[in-house]
Amino acid sequence: MEISATQENIEEIAEAVLKLKEDLTIIAFRGELGAGKTTLIQSICKSLGVDEPVSSPTFSLVNEYRAANGKKIYHFDFYRLNSPGEAFEIGIDEYFDSGALCLIEWPEMLADIMPEEHLSVTIKNEGNGSRNYSIETP
Repeated sequence: MEISATQENIEEIAEAVLKLKEDLTIIAFRGELGAGKTTLIQSICKSLGVDEPVSSPTFSLVNEYRAANGKKIYHFDFYRLNSPGEAFEIGIDEYFDSGALCLIEWPEMLADIMPEEHLSVTIKNEGNGSRNYSIETP
């Protein structure tokens, strides 16, 4: 599914992602620096009723939030990951198996260990505040 939108429509994009994910618990966000991965994740978390600040865990690798229904949401940023082994050191396989929603920025760093069953969102900056969102289901 391809969607073109601006930041003003980010809530609609978040809702589309949540609708398309169905029972999937892992969503991978791809895009260049500044494409809007964190902004979309913030909107998704807002849609799920997270009432705390949502920011990219660039240095901590993972942030944990609570949705309005009490379920955990894990937000990963693997931009600074040097190897997939570092992801195993923080227990990435346990996060994946937890049943909690896992929102992953820079999943390319985990290419060999990403579960096949995940929703993929690719964001391309088209200039003038417009983005192209490509959402792929497994």
